[in-house]
Amino acid sequence: MTNMTAAVWTDTETLEIQTLPLPDIPDDFVLLKVAHVGICGTDLAIYHGQHPRAQHGLIMGHEISGWIVDPERGLDKLGPLVVAEPLISCGSCGTCLSGNRHVCQNLGLFGIDEPGALAEYVALPERILHRVRPHIDTTVATLAEPLAVAVHALAMSAMKTGDIVGVYGAGPIGLLTAIMARHTGAHSVIITDPSPWRRKVARDFGFTVVEPEQTMEAMALELTHGNGFDLVFDAAGYPSVVAELTKVVRIRGQIVIVGVHKTPVPIDLRDVCFKEIDMVGVRVYTTEDFVEAVALINDGELELEHFPIQSFVLDNAEAAFISAARGTDCLKVLISPSGAKS
Repeated sequence: MTNMTAAVWTDTETLEIQTLPLPDIPDDFVLLKVAHVGICGTDLAIYHGQHPRAQHGLIMGHEISGWIVDPERGLDKLGPLVVAEPLISCGSCGTCLSGNRHVCQNLGLFGIDEPGALAEYVALPERILHRVRPHIDTTVATLAEPLAVAVHALAMSAMKTGDIVGVYGAGPIGLLTAIMARHTGAHSVIITDPSPWRRKVARDFGFTVVEPEQTMEAMALELTHGNGFDLVFDAAGYPSVVAELTKVVRIRGQIVIVGVHKTPVPIDLRDVCFKEIDMVGVRVYTTEDFVEAVALINDGELELEHFPIQSFVLDNAEAAFISAARGTDCLKVLISPSGAKS
């Protein structure tokens, strides 16, 4: 076998299923038979032609699970199940040399700057692969990358055991952040989201949900005797949310911006000063965060098997992107180039 099938982004909102040669395998790379690839907001931006670095002809996909294979032994002989930490750092800028490769000044990503995993096979550096226990469902394993974002958000926060936490947005990152906050010791986690379906999912996970007749600010004051949340995560990334953040957090509380805003938005800096609010920005994750995410998945501590997931075969990649953009009947959309069920 010398060829593979791939979904290639050839134009705005256009994915073509093509037959391509198997990827070359440079030194220190290995070949993966792809089990699943997750679709996230970055992929949707590429698909809609809104990502500044993505070029037509790209194979997307950076939320990756798959099996290591050795072409010399045969592509049907599957090795260990792994997930990929897909960041590409230059290793030579001042930020990398200071030990912060995850915010490299020239940060890239497999699936944008190098071919990703919307294909039957992908070649990746062996050092970025993390082994998953064989009994783990491959759909759950594919959550490692977005879970690492949530792990990093908590690592960047000042959350303490017993804190009352607010989360804006019950999408994949918002719900995973809420799950991690609870796992880290939050007394309670309150979530707001405009989608009735996402509110139901959050409720099913045991979180307190702001209902349509309520407001996040009123809930924050009611549940904290008028003080406000100890900590609030913005995982929504919408301008209307930003105006509320300083209102729902207590004096000397913390705001953590997890969702990346597409454009600059105003925030009330008087509140930041008068309440001495700590604000922290979050971008992706460190290797340590990714390792922790994989360990949590391996140990099954977060019950992610209940995370609403929908999987599509590669031939239906465009339908998968349409479903992910709609976001009304599943929380995470996966594509299975290998046809894997679990």
